Amino acid sequence: MSAVSASAAKANKAKGATASTLTTDELRKMDAYWRACNYLSAGMLYLRENPLLRTPLKAGQIKDRLLGHWGSDAGQSFTWVHLNRLIKKYDLDLIFLSGPGHGAPATLANCYLEGVYSEVYPDKSEDDAGMQKFFKQFSFPGGIGSHCTPETPGSIHEGGELGYSLSHGFGAAFDNPNLIVAVVVGDGEAETGPLATSWHSNKFLNPARDGAVLPILHLNGYKIANPTVLARIPAEELEWLFKGYGWTPYVVEGHDPALMHQQMAEVTERCVLEIREIQEKARSAKAGKVPERPRWPMIILRSPKGWTGPKEVNGHKVEDFWRAHQIPILDPKTNPVDLKLLEKWMKSYKPEELFDKTGRLVEELKEMAPVGAKRISGNPHANGGLLRKPLELPDFRDYAVDVKKPGQIEVSPTYVLGGYLRDVMKKNMTSFRVFGPDETASNRLQLLYEASKKTWMEKILPEDSDGTEIAADGRVMEMLSEHTLEGWFEGYVLTGRHGFLSSYEAFVHIIDSMFNQHAKWLEKSKLELRWRAPISSINLLITSLVWRQDHNGFTHQDPGFLDVVTNKSPHVTRIYLPPDANCLLSVADHCLCSTNYVNVIVADKAPHLQYLTMDEAVKHCTKGIGIWNFASNDAGEEPDVVMACAGDIPTAEALAAVAILRERCEGLKIRFVNVVDLFRLMPETEHPHGLSDREFDSLFTKDKPVIFNFHAYASLIHKLTYRRTNHDSFHVRGYKEKGNINTPLELAILNQVDRFNLAIDVIDRVPKLQATAAHTKEWLKEQIIESINYAHEYGIDRKEIREWKWPV
Repeated sequence: MSAVSASAAKANKAKGATASTLTTDELRKMDAYWRACNYLSAGMLYLRENPLLRTPLKAGQIKDRLLGHWGSDAGQSFTWVHLNRLIKKYDLDLIFLSGPGHGAPATLANCYLEGVYSEVYPDKSEDDAGMQKFFKQFSFPGGIGSHCTPETPGSIHEGGELGYSLSHGFGAAFDNPNLIVAVVVGDGEAETGPLATSWHSNKFLNPARDGAVLPILHLNGYKIANPTVLARIPAEELEWLFKGYGWTPYVVEGHDPALMHQQMAEVTERCVLEIREIQEKARSAKAGKVPERPRWPMIILRSPKGWTGPKEVNGHKVEDFWRAHQIPILDPKTNPVDLKLLEKWMKSYKPEELFDKTGRLVEELKEMAPVGAKRISGNPHANGGLLRKPLELPDFRDYAVDVKKPGQIEVSPTYVLGGYLRDVMKKNMTSFRVFGPDETASNRLQLLYEASKKTWMEKILPEDSDGTEIAADGRVMEMLSEHTLEGWFEGYVLTGRHGFLSSYEAFVHIIDSMFNQHAKWLEKSKLELRWRAPISSINLLITSLVWRQDHNGFTHQDPGFLDVVTNKSPHVTRIYLPPDANCLLSVADHCLCSTNYVNVIVADKAPHLQYLTMDEAVKHCTKGIGIWNFASNDAGEEPDVVMACAGDIPTAEALAAVAILRERCEGLKIRFVNVVDLFRLMPETEHPHGLSDREFDSLFTKDKPVIFNFHAYASLIHKLTYRRTNHDSFHVRGYKEKGNINTPLELAILNQVDRFNLAIDVIDRVPKLQATAAHTKEWLKEQIIESINYAHEYGIDRKEIREWKWPV
């Protein structure tokens, strides 16, 4: 043991925790089971045929393309085998998350040996024929990928992108008091920003009501072609690092399997005993006593990269070096020397001792794994839809804004939503959490605090009672790391619960790639894997919008997340732009009831005019797109122009433009169309929510000019509508990357989404107005100049702009 492990052992001994060492028979069986895992991992990388090497290995039995990663597999399986022992000994409820990139062979091997893989995929049976199919499919066309894709039973974490394993693990542990989430963190993965921040998740885990996360930092020294940072820093420095993060680190290290097994058995058992001691102390405390933040145990596992693989290939060091990261023996297909070396390596695991004549794991090793739902790969938490129960929801109509006439009163839509979410939380205090990066109150959702404060396991000062709203039993999750929040949220819903996340619009981009990964997971699960039960949707509220950045300026102006969302599968993505509070309530209720989607809701936090009664809002949101009769004057006739809009601020400016035109351009027939469900613009052949061409033409006409005022970048509307009959007549106004510290109207003018530019656009596009509305056009230009001058002189928009109402 190193100085780190020795000091950790001494500290643990002082706490009174005890752990047994392995008997000779336990050691023999565990090592054999581990060898079986490693054999399967290597077989997946190389073999198409002859899975158990019953006959001498031939070149034709090797895959033509060798794809996959070997480096971390043995260490991960080593960990899994020891966790199996403790599941059986202590009747644990435990899942395993594989963080190292492309480390699926270990998870797949264990899943296969536990029998779960064959239960889910009967053609991959526990015999020679099934093993051959199991090997061939790995990283093979028509098969499965080299990381823990949704096809992998027992996995809730794909690992296609590094950095999220630990945050996913904590999300799984929240409100799961009996669950232990073992997370193997790769040492290359540990260099990512999201992973580094997620170590702080221990400050939000309450031992009285939550489960536990056991991180295993797997230090094997190398990434693809470089050393890793944490593996090379001094042992003492590494211990300081994790003690500083608030963990109690234990170290298992070495090369010799027999010694490593004894170390790992002792340390993993100590960790489980510590976890139980921490939880029992917190759960047996007197009512009202605030639990202290514990220093949860973690493991630092130092094992060679490519452990148990070839030590040297063609004169190059492989084991314990970066060359073991992917395929350690590169050319067994055409190089006889490499072929012999591969055969020698695989036979070193002694498969004839591990599998019987039929190709099934021998019975005494079968008994090493837990059974039923206790098997790691068969744990229902890793197929969270099986455990999911629908939310108990209040009637969203009870929170309606009383709209007597359209466009007369102003409220903050998100403030209204906050009252609804408060009562959703009150009714679901063990299965619903709200996430946000220190912005719940900023985003006007502060009514949530009437149901629950913010989770906080750190020290609380007396002055914190004055508005800080933190408590150990809080359910509002705030941390200034969008990565960690999204990781928590995903882990929470993947294990069967529900949630809601709000973010400033410009910085939701931080989770672009996380959204991508989750959307891909959902698409595979929903369309191809019937055995994965539907999970709750990821609900993202995008607020503090581009058009209301009076004090933050240009850096906070980016509505491009919507473009990212439209790139993903239409089967799992939804985008809603409710124009007022009642529509927002209807949309939010719909999203919270849904499964297997990423729902993106765009709604501003500032006060805005309200247009629709609740009954009108429900109908409008159900349709997703519709004509607003109060703003239209084309009833029974063909319009001269269609004024369309999507988004709360663009809707207000479009209405103001219509009011100007109806007052100054007599006889002009305008149809006003508002879009709530953005994907309604797509053809029905391209998106489940898309309109048919007939429906689309009925709304937008086949040949009349359409002035479309859009919340985000104009190109997105063109992308969604380019195949429509009237697309050439679509003239879209949206954000153009122009802005600074502007008043709301000034910013709108800079990007030409304001009422005056919209009215000018109509005059320019409607032939009969080009000659008759010249004076109006001049007046509109003057209004633009006056508005900008006023803003620059007084720092605010003119009163008639600020207090504008829809004329009644």
